Amino acid sequence: MTRLLTAAHLTALDLPPPQFIEAAAGAGFDGVGLRLIQVTPTTPGYALDRDPALMRATRAALSATGIFVHDIEFVKLTPGIDLAALDGFLDAGAELGARQVITAPYDPDLNRLSDTLAAFASRARKRGLGTVLEFFPWTVVADLAAALRVTDGTGAGVLVDTLHFDRSGSSLDELRAVTPTRLPFAHLCDAMVHPPYSESDLLLAARAERLPPGDGQIDLRAILGALPADLPLGLEVPMSALAAAVGPETVLWRVRERATRFLEGDQAAPATGAANDHVALEHKGTPQTRP
Repeated sequence: MTRLLTAAHLTALDLPPPQFIEAAAGAGFDGVGLRLIQVTPTTPGYALDRDPALMRATRAALSATGIFVHDIEFVKLTPGIDLAALDGFLDAGAELGARQVITAPYDPDLNRLSDTLAAFASRARKRGLGTVLEFFPWTVVADLAAALRVTDGTGAGVLVDTLHFDRSGSSLDELRAVTPTRLPFAHLCDAMVHPPYSESDLLLAARAERLPPGDGQIDLRAILGALPADLPLGLEVPMSALAAAVGPETVLWRVRERATRFLEGDQAAPATGAANDHVALEHKGTPQTRP
């Protein structure tokens, strides 16, 4: 398997960056995505640009483990956003050697959103960082088609998350037709499929409860088949209930183990939440073991 596999911070968001990096390395990931901006009032964000001690500890963890920072997240592009205020965030990403910055669409004026995205992407590019816009079914950029329109000509790519792609009803044909350079990486996870979805359904899955690849009902093989074959994949699989029971380190191990098996073509594991809990509990206490 030649794809780069990284752990998105949402998979174990309660772990501060140094501990998250160590746990992700122990689970066998190649790299990590780090959440350096708080997204909701009840979830953490780790502002390394304003915490020199935490930045030093994060860099030490990267050096000790040998893994890298793939992306930093995420910037809500809102009306009247002060892009200059984000320079410290971008500087922190550059210091960590990050490759991409994730942005999110929260401006109902799509022309203004495109202009803001272009200006932000320019600031990021000066620091050696690429920019992607992630689409979400509950936002003004709800699907792949809208994301492609908004990002056109901005210098930013599109981040396809398999959960949001499935929930948005986006087209596989359209995904196959996207120029590969517009898709720098993707987020991979699974979930049960039970349309229609309320906004609360969408938010619960997005922020708190997903499934590892192969443990749900999303047609991941079709989505991956429509993406470039060597595309890096970030595993974004929050499993809040399981993490509370067995710890975030074990969740990271479980997600990495299932993703590896799935990508190698083994779909033998059961697709029930109870089965997932059982497998993770079997490995409680040994999350550092590589699959």
